[in-house]
Amino acid sequence: MVNKMVVANLVHRPVRSMISIAAVALEVILMLLIVGLCYGIMNDVKNRNAGIGADIIVQPPGSSFLSGISGAPVSVKVANVIQKMPHVKVVSPVVWQLTAGGGLEIIDGIELKSFQELGGPFQYLAGGPFRGPDDVLIDDFIARQKNLNVGDTTPILNHTFRVSGIIENGRGARKFVPISTMQDLIGAQGKASVFYVKLDNPANADEVVKEIKAQPGMQDYSVRTIQDYLSMMTPSNLPGFRPFIGVVIGVSVIIGFLVIFQAIYAAVMERTREIGILKSMGASKLYIVNLVLRETLLLAVVGIVVGILISLLARFGIMQHWPLIHIERNPDWMLYAAGIAILGATGGALYPAYKAAEKDPIDALAYE
Repeated sequence: MVNKMVVANLVHRPVRSMISIAAVALEVILMLLIVGLCYGIMNDVKNRNAGIGADIIVQPPGSSFLSGISGAPVSVKVANVIQKMPHVKVVSPVVWQLTAGGGLEIIDGIELKSFQELGGPFQYLAGGPFRGPDDVLIDDFIARQKNLNVGDTTPILNHTFRVSGIIENGRGARKFVPISTMQDLIGAQGKASVFYVKLDNPANADEVVKEIKAQPGMQDYSVRTIQDYLSMMTPSNLPGFRPFIGVVIGVSVIIGFLVIFQAIYAAVMERTREIGILKSMGASKLYIVNLVLRETLLLAVVGIVVGILISLLARFGIMQHWPLIHIERNPDWMLYAAGIAILGATGGALYPAYKAAEKDPIDALAYE
């Protein structure tokens, strides 16, 4: 009986009910898409670093673990020092360069031979390796999003490059140029940002890390196994990640809270006589509160379902249209978003429910 009354009340006011559902849905969509985008970007970078195939990563003192932030501060001759150590099979110096041309992106300057020895040859989907200093390799995501083909030209760091090959994504950066060309472009001849090290056996990684740090002049270098390096790519280690997520959740909750509060409060005021009739028939305060909260819960549940469905459709559409954008679909965050939306909606309905329960039945019946 109570459930029928709840549904009837919501159907009787379709516009207000739809607005409330839309507010809860928007709350859920904001959380799932923005949080999914943040985690998607982080995990995409993590997976592409894992795909390089190195066992150890060596960075100069004071370098950030974030790709592209470090520049090219040390001599590539450090590679020769590392190469002579036991168990070291390949050392590949790389120049990381962050560019804002057409959006933030990281360009890797590489020695093609040593870089491919880390994780195997590039998988060419079209074209082939560098044939000159002004050639660039791009992955299939970049090629699809920017509609680039082999032989096309593209600007990088105010320099025109020719696409010599399109490779399968997942090997570090999305664009690769010859290391010597990158060094000339940024004025860092003979320098590198990072050294990727491949061992004869990954089980020797900890031993080699200690040997590298024991080398004269390299005590302050950042030397990590690739597992340790990847483990640092977590929300707690990324500057501003958690506060940003907190702000998104806070804004979402405020939206849901205010809209639900306004809708339920207005509904309570409109139904003053109805509440008076119920109380005159013996309805308790708890019964009135239960009635209001059930309406709120039903609105919230419908809004959550609508929000999840729209967010999944939006995720699919965005990733189809912009292949470089990765939005993670996380079932845990769907549950978090649902819980947060229900708490926000319930919080918004508590005061109107209290006001409804406190109405005097005689005054309510006399209300016009």
